[in-house]
Amino acid sequence: MNFKANPFYLNDEDIAWVEKTYQSMSLEEKIGQLFCPIGYSTDPDYLKKDLLDKHIGGLFFRDGVGKEMRSTFAFAQAYAKIPLLIPSNLEAGGDGAATDGTPYGKQMEVAAANDTKYAYHLGKIATSEAKALGINWAFAPVIDIDMNFRNPITNVRTYGSDKEKVLSNALEYMKAAKENEVAVSIKHFPGDGVDERDQHILTSVNSLSVEEWDESFGYVYQNMIDKGALTVMVGHIAMPAYQKYFNSELKDKLVPASLSKELLKNLLREKMGFNGLIITDATPMVGYTAAMERSRAVPVAIEAGCDMILFNKDLAEDYEFMMEGYRNGLLSAKRLEEAVYRILATKAALKLHKKKAENRLVPGEEALSILKCEEHVAWAYELADRAITLVKDTQKLLPITPHKHKRVLLEVLGNCNSDERVIHTVRAELEKRGFSVTLYEKEDFSKGVDNVTMFKSKYDLVIYLGNVENASNKTTNRINWYTFFGQGNNVPWFVKEVPTLFASVANPYHLFDVPMMQTYINCYSNNQYVLEELVKKICGESEFKGVSPVDAFCGRKELEY
Repeated sequence: MNFKANPFYLNDEDIAWVEKTYQSMSLEEKIGQLFCPIGYSTDPDYLKKDLLDKHIGGLFFRDGVGKEMRSTFAFAQAYAKIPLLIPSNLEAGGDGAATDGTPYGKQMEVAAANDTKYAYHLGKIATSEAKALGINWAFAPVIDIDMNFRNPITNVRTYGSDKEKVLSNALEYMKAAKENEVAVSIKHFPGDGVDERDQHILTSVNSLSVEEWDESFGYVYQNMIDKGALTVMVGHIAMPAYQKYFNSELKDKLVPASLSKELLKNLLREKMGFNGLIITDATPMVGYTAAMERSRAVPVAIEAGCDMILFNKDLAEDYEFMMEGYRNGLLSAKRLEEAVYRILATKAALKLHKKKAENRLVPGEEALSILKCEEHVAWAYELADRAITLVKDTQKLLPITPHKHKRVLLEVLGNCNSDERVIHTVRAELEKRGFSVTLYEKEDFSKGVDNVTMFKSKYDLVIYLGNVENASNKTTNRINWYTFFGQGNNVPWFVKEVPTLFASVANPYHLFDVPMMQTYINCYSNNQYVLEELVKKICGESEFKGVSPVDAFCGRKELEY
């Protein structure tokens, strides 16, 4: 380890703090530093007894109200002997840290705007708003390449399917994060987006050859590493080509990267020269837990080359598993030393030791004024205007007008928590412009269904909003219909009877399931700013400017017509 080199760039004073701190630590403190658990309560007694007394190295919370999160992190940092790494999923804006933060836009929306300044804005909003809460570590940017449209978890979280676009946008995000003194964690090494399965529920596979990986994911990772990415998040994703390249005896056994010496030590450390901190993805995920007994997996992850464990089945139990693994030789003294040194060096690179001495680890409450500030909201509207993409309008429907399309049937497909908000926003925007909007309601087929004549007498236009959001632990990210042998008005049987428009505010690949749609739009995000700009565009008040970062036609020529 060279603490003066990329990505730490520590000076002699910083290195002295790392050395002094390490030498003063007990074995129990060293073991505790290896863990970054998730907090389930902001109660001080819980924080102390269940988390902080285990000498943890980091602390993660799902987004909550900004004021409460800031207070929680201030308490935790004041109580901790060694300053904590405080991470957050800052993939799409300040709302990754605080529920009252700015929901700027998913990474694919940023890519569709076709200008890397929007990636810089994403990084600026996400990390400046997070910093106001005391967060110092972004689990972002996602640098996966969305190669497989069937993958249910990458999708709009990525910058698309082009490696150059992924890299250029990720670099701009990282630039903004560094300006805000927030570390990035590029993820999910060795790369998600090839398999059509989700590592949350199995060990997924990056099936590229060594040469294919070097030219795609390897190209992006190498450039991000060379440009100073401080940390890497390793997925529960196997990569047989490189694992067998370094170890011919592996044969066909699937070992996730989070437990693979071949991918962590041989590839990431030695071949790619990464000198920073390596953290696992969440270890309750099945891609990790099903790989081996947890009592072995916890220490083996560190011995194989990871420096920190993200989340736990149970922190107290995992702590004991790690300690026992150290005592019985599964975790060597050398690897424990290396991991703790890298954790401390990461903290020093972020100047956490100096901020602790100066009581600056968590800003004052006045810093929360940046959440959803005027500039950030303006940037979000600008992004929405630039990113929304007209994929096709072969029926020449647009723009719609109350004169021609007065009576609108509005349907939201998704069954997500955000459905009601999406419906309310779009309905209000349409009614404001003079449309009469009927919301689709789940039908009682025992009472009969509309025939063609009845349906055409009721509606002049049907608008579908695809709101099938990315979520972990799903086998697919597709459309499901509520229908009775093709009857009912949820399924689009009527596209040749009444003009029909489909706008996806989440998954950009819905044309695969709705090939009958002749007017199709991708929005990539479902926040308020996108929904308002979408209505402007379909009503002809604003031009479509977005450039698709992926093949929205899913490789199917027939979908283009």
